[in-house]
Amino acid sequence: MEKTQNNRAWFLVLPVLVIVAFSAVIPLMTVVNYSVNDTFGSNDFFWNGLGWFEEIVSSERMHSALGRQVLFSAIILSIEVPLGIFVALNMPKKGFWASFCLVLMSLPLLIPFNVVGTIWQIFGRVDIGLLGHTLAAIGVKYNYTNDALDAWVTIIAMDVWHWTSLVALLCYAGLQSIPQAYYQAARIDQASRWSVFRFIELPKMSGVLLIAVLLRFMDSFMIYTEPFVLTGGGPGNSTTFLSIDLVKMAIGQFDLGPAAAFSIMYFLVILLVSWVFYTVMTTLDKAETK
Repeated sequence: MEKTQNNRAWFLVLPVLVIVAFSAVIPLMTVVNYSVNDTFGSNDFFWNGLGWFEEIVSSERMHSALGRQVLFSAIILSIEVPLGIFVALNMPKKGFWASFCLVLMSLPLLIPFNVVGTIWQIFGRVDIGLLGHTLAAIGVKYNYTNDALDAWVTIIAMDVWHWTSLVALLCYAGLQSIPQAYYQAARIDQASRWSVFRFIELPKMSGVLLIAVLLRFMDSFMIYTEPFVLTGGGPGNSTTFLSIDLVKMAIGQFDLGPAAAFSIMYFLVILLVSWVFYTVMTTLDKAETK
């Protein structure tokens, strides 16, 4: 008997499509329009073609911001991923303390981005902040508002404190899915702790690690609120990442054409690198499972 298809379920998806059209597609088309036109206000547009894109690509300002952004994301991933794995491996597996640790690890993720920046802004102040005042008392010269290295260290520490919990929780979920029979077989074979991690735990965490790396890369590459609240992109331009530079260009200078071209290229870079991450890691995962 031939089955008949019922397409009325698509009407349930229609409200979502309408919302996405208004919240994503239409603004995107507006950005594309600004990126290929020049305007002097009053909705008078003049065709500029790829001029804004050529200006952005050849801009030393964008090259510097991109370098800072890539460096920041690389540092963040190299710290948070190993640290998150280490924390997940040492968390209790059952009982009250397991629940307590899960709640404790979730707390930083619940704090809004602007509040995180404000907390670390006060925490690092030399006059009233616990971190800044303590370092000054022991003779360490620390001032994230005047020293670029101190600003970078503070932003990295802030991001590690805020987001390592996400990696740890994802890895913990992957570890919880491992059957106990695997560990029993490892004990019978007298496998070392490193062997258990390398051949049992790490392969089982590969899926969640892929998600963690992708999420942390995209978020770190688009970070704006926390460093803007903490340093405002300073001192100088030392912490002016791509997102902060884009906002300064669009709102501070009101250069809508270059800012629109900048934002499209920004989006494409994130999309391309995320695709490369996903392709490489899924390929490695398939190679290990064979």
